[in-house]
Amino acid sequence: MSIGDIAAGQPPSVRDSAEELVVEAIAAGRDELVDLVTNLIGFDTTTRDGVGAARQERDLQEYVGRRLSAVGAEVDIWEPAQQGMGRSRQIPNDLNWEGYPQLVARLPGRSSKRSLLLAGHIDTVSPEPRAAWNSDPFVATVREGMLFGRGAADMKGGVAAMIYATESLRRCGIELGGDLLLNTVTDEESTSAGGVATLAHGVRANACIIAEPTALNLGIACRGSLLPSIHIRGQAGHAAAVQPHWRSLGAVSAIEKASPVLAAVVRLRETWRDEPEHQHPYLPAGTVVVTTIAGGQWLVSYADSCRIDCHISYLPGQADGEGFGTLVEEEFANWLQRSTAGDPWLAAHPPQVTWSMDVPPAEISADEPVVRAVQDALQSLGLNGRLFGCDFWHDGATYTRAGIPSLVFGPGQVSSAHTVDEHVSVDQLVIAAQTLALAAIRFCRPG
Repeated sequence: MSIGDIAAGQPPSVRDSAEELVVEAIAAGRDELVDLVTNLIGFDTTTRDGVGAARQERDLQEYVGRRLSAVGAEVDIWEPAQQGMGRSRQIPNDLNWEGYPQLVARLPGRSSKRSLLLAGHIDTVSPEPRAAWNSDPFVATVREGMLFGRGAADMKGGVAAMIYATESLRRCGIELGGDLLLNTVTDEESTSAGGVATLAHGVRANACIIAEPTALNLGIACRGSLLPSIHIRGQAGHAAAVQPHWRSLGAVSAIEKASPVLAAVVRLRETWRDEPEHQHPYLPAGTVVVTTIAGGQWLVSYADSCRIDCHISYLPGQADGEGFGTLVEEEFANWLQRSTAGDPWLAAHPPQVTWSMDVPPAEISADEPVVRAVQDALQSLGLNGRLFGCDFWHDGATYTRAGIPSLVFGPGQVSSAHTVDEHVSVDQLVIAAQTLALAAIRFCRPG
């Protein structure tokens, strides 16, 4: 059976009449699902840039809340308060939450033994360059079975699949064995703050499915991220003047002294790539990449400073006891100091490293009940999703670290995310909603 057959409503191999009813209802509601994605894309929720005010985040969350309230869900929409968040390595401590509400909706089940959280982010990256799009990025269009628009894949398509699965369960009169929660958050694209705020609000479940674009495969691991800035000191002086040795207060170019630092970064990347302890069954090795470099103050002056910014991806096995990257930070700083000590200037003036946010890695067992529930649901629809490690970060890492095993599963290709003419397959939208509904029925059965 093909994806097209399933999405068109061909009979799947389901276990009972309730499952058959909801699968067929979602197939029949294909146009409604497309309309839902279209409506979500119509809200401008471009992620915050640190300066501008919120856009239509509240409008979107209230729209979602109205839809879920209409099918009997208990809806909680709140604007986080920074003082209730505590300190976090993941997000800035002075983050402004005005206009950035979070949402959790709950469909109570017959038992409290098994609860499932369906989660996704509503923020998107900028649509620029808008002139390069073949259609308005905020007006979804369907062409040759693909729905185009900013966020179609990442991840308003997945959010729509979550919502429509939840609505369809209720409209079909299916009462789950345990609670089903739906969570839509802001700020995943910029800081991961929405997921942190959700946990600080007290939201918990026995497992979570993040509906990021996986082309209907199952992501069970992802790397964490660190953002170091390396500060290199120089000694100012006139570029045209003959300079004495630096020990006699002669000028030194911090930009030239960046060369040994850059070489050290490359060697660390190669070391992590080649060492057996840095291998993972689903993920590439940790890596460090130079992303920006800036230095100097005048065209005819020796540069008295230079800053190199990097991005570090690190494996779950490199995390500390709390799941964060403090051990990687220590390793990176020590490596730089040792690797550049052969340069007399840098030995006397070691590069200094400062750190920004730290988003944690995560992995769950392939034997987790939520993984088996999604695999079983896909197989009932005639499909087999492969297990893989995500080459992108997602909010599930935040939830997994908090004790909620989180699987990534959703419609669309991650290669379409953040691109011009971003799109998602309409067939995959339908199958994702069907799979989520079946997985919720099976996972939430009381154990």
